[in-house]
Amino acid sequence: MGVISLRLPESLHDKTRIVAKEESISINQLIAVALAEKISALKTVDYLGGRAKKGDRKAFEHALLKVSDGNPGWQDRLADKELRR
Repeated sequence: MGVISLRLPESLHDKTRIVAKEESISINQLIAVALAEKISALKTVDYLGGRAKKGDRKAFEHALLKVSDGNPGWQDRLADKELRR
């Protein structure tokens, strides 16, 4: 396991201490989880961007032509509550 010496502004350190206590985890665990979440978010953006570049508009439009123009079945409809969001 790697070791990092991290300097934080006192206000951020105080908030980190409070959140870690509320979550019943160590400050180290909180920082590791927060960093993992941030890295995951950044890598997801990269991944989706790469996938988008591989997209083929003509193939997408061809696939759409296979979709029925009819109304969706009851199991595929959004509930009224979801439509109002």
